[in-house]
Amino acid sequence: MQQEINIVLSPEEAVSEESIKKASALALEIPIKEISAIKKIRRSIDARSRFPKIQLRLLVYTQSETPVEDHYSIDYPDVSGKPPVIIIGAGPAGLFAALQLIELGLKPIILERGKDVKSRRRDLAALNKEHIVNPESNYCFGEGGAGTYSDGKLYTRSTKRGDVQKILTTFVAHGASEDILIDAHPHIGTNKLPNIIVNIRESILKTGAEVHFNTKVTDFILKDKKIKGVICNEKEFIADHVILATGHSSRDIFELLHKKNILIEAKPFAMGVRVEHQQSLIDAIQYRNPVRNPLLPPAAYSLVHQVNGRGVFSFCMCPGGIIAPCATAPGEVVTNGWSPSKRNNPYSNSGIVVQIDLPDLQKYTSHGAFAGLRYQQELEQMAFTAGGKTLTAPAQRLVDFSIDKNSADLPDVSYQPGVITSPLHEWLPPAIGKRLQTAFIEFGKKMKGYYTNEAVIVGVESRTSSPVRIPRNPETFEHVEIEGLYPCAEGAGYAGGIVSAAIDGQKCAEAIALKVKLK
Repeated sequence: MQQEINIVLSPEEAVSEESIKKASALALEIPIKEISAIKKIRRSIDARSRFPKIQLRLLVYTQSETPVEDHYSIDYPDVSGKPPVIIIGAGPAGLFAALQLIELGLKPIILERGKDVKSRRRDLAALNKEHIVNPESNYCFGEGGAGTYSDGKLYTRSTKRGDVQKILTTFVAHGASEDILIDAHPHIGTNKLPNIIVNIRESILKTGAEVHFNTKVTDFILKDKKIKGVICNEKEFIADHVILATGHSSRDIFELLHKKNILIEAKPFAMGVRVEHQQSLIDAIQYRNPVRNPLLPPAAYSLVHQVNGRGVFSFCMCPGGIIAPCATAPGEVVTNGWSPSKRNNPYSNSGIVVQIDLPDLQKYTSHGAFAGLRYQQELEQMAFTAGGKTLTAPAQRLVDFSIDKNSADLPDVSYQPGVITSPLHEWLPPAIGKRLQTAFIEFGKKMKGYYTNEAVIVGVESRTSSPVRIPRNPETFEHVEIEGLYPCAEGAGYAGGIVSAAIDGQKCAEAIALKVKLK
């Protein structure tokens, strides 16, 4: 017999199988000896009181019944002779689209402009130490996409879009911890995700599918408003179906689409700064205790406040993390954040960004679909100039920024290329800067201690999502004008994060398989 229950335990009790068993017996009002096995389904933290609790959802087995052992390995079929589908981009959307196509009996051909996941490391080191940006290989471009070296957070609100559990199970099948299946906010970690990405690639290649690195798409092959393939420099790849999963930073793809008279459009997005505190401070605020219980994870936070009709909110919050340089071209400074699997760095950072809607882009309307992109570029170039025209980032103490005061010095920060004191309150566009100033004060009221001059803001956080949408038919997932072209995930404006991008990749794959079957 199986019964699902919810119990609440202290952190100490939650790591004791005996305590879990006793609490389960008490909840079910049965003798403890009747419990034959317990399976954890969900685990979360309730930190609303001074003594945080662990909430567990359990499946309790009685009458000698035991759970069937979980097997996560996946047997993918050989697709070497099957109809080809081109996938542009080897981020989560592209990789999971490929796996789904294989399951459905089609052959994916992945074209990735960047390098394989391990070769990218040298280019990331050059970014951090030598301030050298490789436009084809960086934190955004390369195998695994932006998420590989910027955290691996798997939390999503996109549960109605598709099978989140399948995404998580696929990660486990390729080496991720089973903890991601039960944690309320699952997280793999930048130190572990690269090997998992390699394992996914090996699964794809074993089926007879193809993965090509250093292969940048430079043109589309079109005939009568139908896609027929792509050109990578002088090499042609031919297929009647192309998934465009290039991520939110592939500006050259937006330019190429525009050049080919393929419809794109401006869309809302968000920009702001990275904010960094000591992790110990965030722990003390969130857990209401000056010293974090070592059985509790480093604390995270989520903040939002409306300022003059626009939302200001935390984005990609990284407990125990590091601020990373995420420029994709020379002449710009872009920040993001990541955490290792243990989240054990001494700093906590988060993007704090301001919602940018189309009415905010009046100054840029002459750029048409590129209005938001040009605004984004302008902000990144301003940060580059303010930082001394290197990847050194402009920074300011948080309270100083909020009261229009220059910072004489800066606390230590995790951003490896280094920071330089800069009056962000003077050069950030007022639509962003003034709203941030108000929001920081309000955030300090919600989190006592957050508003402190020991915190530092680092500019700029500008790649929260794509400022361009590639419109598609909601039923077929095809571009509204080009048959066989499937705009996908973050770069097309239809996802935000690893899991939602992976789900969108699967959906595009399913749409293609259905169309091929109907033919």
